[in-house]
Amino acid sequence: MGPNFDLEREAMAAGHAIVAGVDEVGRGPLAGPVTAAAVILDPRCIPVGLDDSKKLSAKRRQVLHDEIARVAQVSVAHASVEEIDDLNILRASHLAMERALAGLALSPAMCLIDGNMIPRNLKLPARAVIKGDALSVSISAASIMAKICRDRVMWDLAQHWPGYGWDTNVGYASKSHKEAIRNLGVSPHHRRSFKPVHNILYQDNFISD
Repeated sequence: MGPNFDLEREAMAAGHAIVAGVDEVGRGPLAGPVTAAAVILDPRCIPVGLDDSKKLSAKRRQVLHDEIARVAQVSVAHASVEEIDDLNILRASHLAMERALAGLALSPAMCLIDGNMIPRNLKLPARAVIKGDALSVSISAASIMAKICRDRVMWDLAQHWPGYGWDTNVGYASKSHKEAIRNLGVSPHHRRSFKPVHNILYQDNFISD
């Protein structure tokens, strides 16, 4: 059983005519932004096969991404590495969610947020849905859009900052990525507040002192 439209129908029955699903990707990586997407699906035209983006093959994700973009209202937004280091990753991911919702052409009456927390500055009714990308098609659509967009950002950064393997690890803490940080140093796109990056910086400073 994959995600369905039940939570959206429940919200609509309660008077919320337009419901957006919201998800983020990129909390865990050592480099790059955190990215969120907000998606409003047309109940009459929901792409078949929506699921948590992590459960889909890259090819299937791309097919669904293109179909979602064609039939749904979509907004994708980021919070930068600087914002992650300044705010912390949770607050930065919530900021990206708020920006994604603000960027929708249609104003939702309610949103379904993946996870167990609602962003503190959200101005519209919201429901947190644990494992929402496996329950709600709107959230799963948002997870797909956020994943594809962030991957593309990291692939582009990989062209300008070769050596870190971002074209394959998309910023996550693979063994080769951590080794590259030790060998090449910390780039402007690394999250200095994250322990592995912080420790390498600290060790370098300690050695240089």
